[in-house]
Amino acid sequence: MADLEAGLRFRVGVHDKQPVGLRSNRHPRVSSRAAFNAQTVAVNEPIDPVVRLAISQWPDDAPRGAVSTFCVEHGISRKSFYELRKRAKVEGPAAALEPRTRRPKSSPSALSDEVKSQAVAVRAALERSGLDHGPISVHDKMRSMGMAQVPSTASLARIFRDAGVARREPKKKPRSAWRRFVYPAPNACWQLDGTEYVLTGGRTCVILQLIDDHSRYAVGSHVAAGETSDAAIAVFDKAVTAHGVPQRLLTDNGPAFNPSRRGRIGQLVEHAHALGVETITGKPYKPTTQGKNERFHQTLFRYLDKQPLADTLAELQAQVDAFDHIYNTERPHQGLPGRVTPLTAWQATPKADAPHPKFGRPLLDPPTPRPRPAQRQPTDLPDGVLARTVSTSGTISVDAVTYMVDVDHAFDQVLVVTDDNTIVIANTEGEVLVEHPRPAPGITYVGNRQPRGPRPTKKTAPSPKS
Repeated sequence: MADLEAGLRFRVGVHDKQPVGLRSNRHPRVSSRAAFNAQTVAVNEPIDPVVRLAISQWPDDAPRGAVSTFCVEHGISRKSFYELRKRAKVEGPAAALEPRTRRPKSSPSALSDEVKSQAVAVRAALERSGLDHGPISVHDKMRSMGMAQVPSTASLARIFRDAGVARREPKKKPRSAWRRFVYPAPNACWQLDGTEYVLTGGRTCVILQLIDDHSRYAVGSHVAAGETSDAAIAVFDKAVTAHGVPQRLLTDNGPAFNPSRRGRIGQLVEHAHALGVETITGKPYKPTTQGKNERFHQTLFRYLDKQPLADTLAELQAQVDAFDHIYNTERPHQGLPGRVTPLTAWQATPKADAPHPKFGRPLLDPPTPRPRPAQRQPTDLPDGVLARTVSTSGTISVDAVTYMVDVDHAFDQVLVVTDDNTIVIANTEGEVLVEHPRPAPGITYVGNRQPRGPRPTKKTAPSPKS
């Protein structure tokens, strides 16, 4: 303390209460530039404790101009000087020795613990119901509930991470390289696709989902024992009865939907064309064309996995119908402008005009049959050579083993050459179609090393119950 007081005597006379170096009652004028420099330094640098003590002990009868000179010499502003002097008089000299925190006294926008708890509770309720429970979904739900304070989606993401109920998932970051297409009006295009689910006892079934491309509105769903043409027509007719005839129907290339790329006319295609509907398909092995429907499957799985496992198709149909109602009317869709519900988007734009059936014209141009060699009934075959007729499914049977040839060779006559090591399948012209090593004992089916079935591999993650 003695050293501190000694330093003060250099700046302010403690005994005579007059600044050192002054010889008159008038103090030299301080230039405006010097005062400006002092204010600039004061903003960027903290005030030294020795200077603070000097200000707290500043004499009341100091000569005119002493404050300005003192501020310039020590690089502080006059405003800071008088604020410290006032604080020393009101609160005592010790209050002026340490700088006060710059933290605001209040933060009106800060989230209380109560609001954070409400956000976590809403997220948990959505998760238990099998609905989307990310920050965007929780934000929309809290807003629809009329809560007084609804955090932003970024704040909700931080709250969930701090609470340990969510984690960062950088793989879910949107890619700007993906271009999304959307039709301009409801009923301009519908998307149809099927996905497998299970009943009690591990029995599998198929859920056919039909959505409107423009609004994401679920126009129809149907639970069936398998993915068949009858089931596809049933869900299509159900949607047409409720919402009118669409202009287009987008499906994959499955035999139950649209096998036109395989040179055949499907029952659903004939049925849709009779109503004037244009049928279109995605590229083979490219399920992203039906990306809206694939994403729809995931949302359905999340909901169904939180429900009791259905025992019958009717019970599962009731669960799917309940999901469709929530999806259409209660759940804001993040893929729609303004994050509105599909029902709101469906009602916001007039429906596209229904197509007109074209009577008197063929529903589809008949597929051009591929040229086939003239069929000759094999006679006088040598030993080890067998004659077989390819079945409608593209297979033949030799020694209790089924061999896949190709469905395009249905009803063709083929020759089978066997020995102890290999089996060769050729047409009657001698062209080799399939060649295999002799299968091991116990094997009853041998494929043709081609992808089985026309449908691409699903990218939709299977349900845990599947």
